[in-house]
Amino acid sequence: METLRLHRLEKIILYTLKQLNKPSTFGEVAEKAYQLFSGVAGEDAEAIRSPSAVAKACGWLQSKGLVSIEEKVVSKTLTIGAEGIEYARNGLPERRLVESLKLRGGSAGISVLSQEMPSLAIALNWAKRNGWVEIGKDEGGETVVRLTGEIPSKTPAEELLDILMLDGGVDMKDLDDRLRKAAEELLKRQNVVKLAERREHIISLTDEGLRIASELALLQPAEIFKEVTKLTPELLLTGRWREVTLSSYDVKAPVPPVFSAKRHPLTQLIRLVKQAYTEMGFEEIKGPIVELAFWNFDALFQPQDHPAREMQDTFYIDTEERGVPPRQYVNFVKAVHEHGGGTGSRGWGYKWSEEEASRLILRTHTTATTIRHLAAVRKPPIKVFSVDRIYRNEKVDWKHLAEFHQIEGIVVDERANFRQLMGVIKEFYSRLGLRQVRFRPSYFPYTEPSAEVEVFLAGKWLELGGMGIFRPETTHPLGVKHPVLAWGLGLERLAMIIYGVEDIRTFTRNDLNWLRRTSPFKAYETSGRVSRKD
Repeated sequence: METLRLHRLEKIILYTLKQLNKPSTFGEVAEKAYQLFSGVAGEDAEAIRSPSAVAKACGWLQSKGLVSIEEKVVSKTLTIGAEGIEYARNGLPERRLVESLKLRGGSAGISVLSQEMPSLAIALNWAKRNGWVEIGKDEGGETVVRLTGEIPSKTPAEELLDILMLDGGVDMKDLDDRLRKAAEELLKRQNVVKLAERREHIISLTDEGLRIASELALLQPAEIFKEVTKLTPELLLTGRWREVTLSSYDVKAPVPPVFSAKRHPLTQLIRLVKQAYTEMGFEEIKGPIVELAFWNFDALFQPQDHPAREMQDTFYIDTEERGVPPRQYVNFVKAVHEHGGGTGSRGWGYKWSEEEASRLILRTHTTATTIRHLAAVRKPPIKVFSVDRIYRNEKVDWKHLAEFHQIEGIVVDERANFRQLMGVIKEFYSRLGLRQVRFRPSYFPYTEPSAEVEVFLAGKWLELGGMGIFRPETTHPLGVKHPVLAWGLGLERLAMIIYGVEDIRTFTRNDLNWLRRTSPFKAYETSGRVSRKD
């Protein structure tokens, strides 16, 4: 690499490392560079002395393969935490447990001890580890704690806490093996002791860096420093720019990262989904989050004893207030549930309860929004969609959330059919760059025929939602006479695929590092698929 392609500060550091002739810290390099160049640096001398400026330039040199930087831990300082101070003054929980048992003759019931010691669980855990106590049953069947084994007057952990209270902090290397092991045990406890590490960065010349540094060593410091890194008005007015050496620009040199504002990855995907549907001629609709069970379940021909309506699956609003189902549809929905209501169906064969239909819930799907819209409009042509939040009483884990999004849509047309529905879904996914879509027969309470939608991505078929044609039991009570094509698709599952996320909770953790490095639809760009820019 030509030395002229290096910044003046990079040359100074290479020159200095050659003079030091050993791996050195940022501070050592800065101090030595100041000694070598302060006589020729003028007002820039203090900048050379700055370890932070040296660190920045060493980063440039490392990216060019001229130096290597190794981070080393030079000291580990142990200090006492808030819990540790309390333990040092009043005794460790296990010590207080032992003293309490001694006062009671060596044993006591769990019920008695728990009233006396709020931290009994912690005390029992550590006392058992130390072999100080055992847990058993008395003659009456009550659980009791008994002293067992030899108990020292003071443990290494207690000695260490006393030392930390007196000295404030100690270096781990100054502790003997016994106290060091005690420190490791205390670090497993929350906020008892804290370990602070002091690190240093060691810079060494690589073979290529040594070659260039050897060339620079043949020059005088003044020759290296005379290079000008920026044109000033004084240089231009005096014409002195003709006499100086101008530093060349390296357009590949690293620069500080710029974290410009951008939309959340989920928001970006939602905007893309909305754009796709709008381009296909659909209109967006909205609905309430707090919904009537009538619209969420009953109007969709879901029986009132269906498991999904239980508290384990649905969030019910904790209030005595109830909603009022629309009077014009209540009798029709009731008839459909009880005996089919003239739809040709036999219904569910139970006594339908208006009180149950009046309960308020957090909507479990956005189909409640589309069925509301369908009841209000009824006549074709209807092409609407919604992308909105829904709520289900799920145990949150790597693939489940209690709050997430659903992509919903319906088409009402005199000649609507299942083939048309498959075409709509395929067209939608193709606009997201997903070309391979297939449909698998399935069952849903309010559509017939029904199918699950699967997309081929990352070498396998993935289920992303369901679709079908609304059953007469759903449309007849609303006065809708024409076929209704309907679908509900998952947004977060699609987002996990697009952004290469394995844990769905990533979208809600507000991890700034992940948000900053995640570009829109990175998975598409890297795989060569069609990419749509926001």
